Amino acid sequence: MVAPEELPSRKRIFIGLLLLTFILLLVLVGILGWVGTVGLRQLNPDLPLVFQLLAGAFFLLLTGIVASLILTVMRGREFFFGRKLRGLTIKVFLPMMIVIGRLLGIPRDTIKKSFIGINNQLILSRQLKVPAARILILLPHCLQLADCQQKITTNIENCRGCGRCTISDLVELARRYGTRIAVATGGTLARKIVKDYRPRLIIAVACERDLTSGIHDTYPLPVFGILNRRPHGPCWNTSVDVQQVEEAIRHFLQA
Repeated sequence: MVAPEELPSRKRIFIGLLLLTFILLLVLVGILGWVGTVGLRQLNPDLPLVFQLLAGAFFLLLTGIVASLILTVMRGREFFFGRKLRGLTIKVFLPMMIVIGRLLGIPRDTIKKSFIGINNQLILSRQLKVPAARILILLPHCLQLADCQQKITTNIENCRGCGRCTISDLVELARRYGTRIAVATGGTLARKIVKDYRPRLIIAVACERDLTSGIHDTYPLPVFGILNRRPHGPCWNTSVDVQQVEEAIRHFLQA
């Protein structure tokens, strides 16, 4: 779950970059509209008017989409066509926001963390209730200690439960609630696991990059993201707050 004190900051970053993206798109539409008008006038005097009407319709559509998305973020729950807006954010706006953020000196991970927080907020607002067997806890391989000899990517039940890392606690958590649980070494295996298990909800643990990629790749399947802890740096002996994972399970678990 996102800490309450962090959410306003993430909202500000997200909304600020979204507005800048919106302005950039409007400038591009204006430039294309001017170029198109000049060129079309030479072909037919009526074509520029048609082109301007189309540009105006696109402007109104874009304004409506961005306004609805901002209202959705501010309200903390889905507004008009909320699921479609989430898809547009993932597929269209986020890549542009990352580029604009980099130009402004905002770290990529900060932008992605903001997106993950907003994504989680929107999923929580839907009040989803899912049977335990259709919830998948998807973990990164880096939660396992690097010197551990047990191969858990093919079967997480191979974990011996020594307690040196958080894998054993997470396996026990999945057993207690009856959810599915798996470990992926990368995006290709993660997609295969999702295809094989066919969950209705994923609770994913990973870094900002992998969570954002996973949310993008599995849309429209809801993915609730929990950031891992990296005391030794990325992809090496990481950990996660097990209580945070349990809170997510309990929130989505169908009674």
